[in-house]
Amino acid sequence: MDTSHRQALLELIATNSFRLGHFKLSSGGTSDYYIDCRTTTLHAEGGRLTGLAILDLLHEHKIAPQAVGGLTMGADPIVSNVATASAYYALGHPGSPLIHGFLVRKAEKAHGTGRRLEGFYPDNASVIIVDDVCTTGASTINAIEAAREAGLNILAGICLVEREEANGRPAVEAALKSAPFLRLFTANDVRAQHVRLFPQ
Repeated sequence: MDTSHRQALLELIATNSFRLGHFKLSSGGTSDYYIDCRTTTLHAEGGRLTGLAILDLLHEHKIAPQAVGGLTMGADPIVSNVATASAYYALGHPGSPLIHGFLVRKAEKAHGTGRRLEGFYPDNASVIIVDDVCTTGASTINAIEAAREAGLNILAGICLVEREEANGRPAVEAALKSAPFLRLFTANDVRAQHVRLFPQ
């Protein structure tokens, strides 16, 4: 596996997305650090590295999805990054499959098609569900349930950073059933890299 994409991505997340302080989390708890991955996944180089690092992870685990999706809005740039990276990878590797992207709304659209899923995914597609930071796993589980209700076959759940809260991983794994839950980094990985880069 090419670890250079992952290491470079870790350095960007530790530099751009990690903050020490006192923060209230969306879960209702508090923490002495905060990770906002969007400042990395929406960064030009951070976005490129995000897509490539997830492709590397998929190849490592021999997972071949037809599409990638996640709950808006934390997953939105990740979905685009992975889809675009798969197209560039295919240019140098003829026959390599493209991974298309879809987004999961938090609620069904009140007009038009009324769908929760937007984007490109074939009927009964094999997909992965992505998220930026997993704490309780609620947003990941929300996307998993919506994708399953749409008839999609979920091959894996992937997050960029897992905070390793007590109930987060078990809840996501229960929602995934037999599919694996993978991560690129733990919050401790990011914190340690941040401390190395910015010693007090």
